[in-house]
Amino acid sequence: MKAVVLREPGRPVAVEEVELDPPRDGEVLVRVAAAGVCHSDVRLADGELGAGRWPMVLGHEGAGVVEAVGAEVSHVAAGDHVCFSIVPACRSCSFCARGRPNLCEQAGRNGVAGMLMDGTSRLRSDGETLQHGLMTACFAERTVVAAAGAVPVPRGLPLWQAALLGCATITGFGAVRNVAAVAAGETVCVVGCGGVGLQVIAAARLAGAAAIVAVDRADKLDRARTFGATAVVAVDGEADPAAAVRALTDGGADHALEVVGSPATVRLAWDALRPGGQAVVVGLVPRGVDVCVPGIELLSDKSLRGTYYGSGDAQRDLPRLAELVLAGELELAAAVTHLTTLDGVEEALGRLRRGEGGRTVVVVDPDSAGVSA
Repeated sequence: MKAVVLREPGRPVAVEEVELDPPRDGEVLVRVAAAGVCHSDVRLADGELGAGRWPMVLGHEGAGVVEAVGAEVSHVAAGDHVCFSIVPACRSCSFCARGRPNLCEQAGRNGVAGMLMDGTSRLRSDGETLQHGLMTACFAERTVVAAAGAVPVPRGLPLWQAALLGCATITGFGAVRNVAAVAAGETVCVVGCGGVGLQVIAAARLAGAAAIVAVDRADKLDRARTFGATAVVAVDGEADPAAAVRALTDGGADHALEVVGSPATVRLAWDALRPGGQAVVVGLVPRGVDVCVPGIELLSDKSLRGTYYGSGDAQRDLPRLAELVLAGELELAAAVTHLTTLDGVEEALGRLRRGEGGRTVVVVDPDSAGVSA
């Protein structure tokens, strides 16, 4: 089959012919319909998440149609529509037992190694083992994932939109609901209005936030308003964006969610808070990069928190998010600015590096995706 392979950082990714073994017990074979291109793919492609994470088939945010299932799989069958979860929780480790499946030890260990839940790969190229990008590897015509990594979605939801549920949407909504716990009437600042940031804005709107201030370059802010931002701050038009946010929120936001992954934007989110406010880092900060805030300001009861994959339960939360889309309460299509094919992944990664546009969706199988590239 065709798949997008990362051979080494700094070298453009390319479509190659690779071999995919059948699913084993507890695994699912999916014909990929569509996949979103996420900044985490950039971090992997640029070698910013640690050494040795290549050669790899990239792609982790996607959806498709089940073609076959291994033994012990009962929640999906051939023909079902699914989106992918990058954390196929084992339900038996200490974190899963404490109700933190997003931190599943087995999924975390194998995700970093680029293997499936049994510690092995189904991907090969001329006898060489390839890693599964974030246990998903969906920049490909087909993929094999752990059973819990294939989550059913309603047939009424076009798969090119369902593709965005498994990373951008669950991450953004989870950060607002599960971590920040934004309440009606509170004020929210969102730093970074890309694919995930737009979903953070949407989640804050549905939570009833009184004010949602979106912070990004001027060319990103019209889309932020579409998703629910009540005010905007252009970082390329303000000498002190944090001060501008404080002025718009009567002294500072109750919550500031950073969705970029850089020390400068984490500090911006911190500086935008009121005393007692909370900053949540949603963006993926590269390995080896430190984040600093003024220690004296901890006396103001401000807090800095992290989150991973929405800090919730993907198997529970993804179907609920799909229902929000079908009910018209959540918009996915408007986050997409580019449609492409597998051959266009390298160009899409370049747009993300330059901060251009919104989400790119790779249409792998136009018939099942419901849209043409």
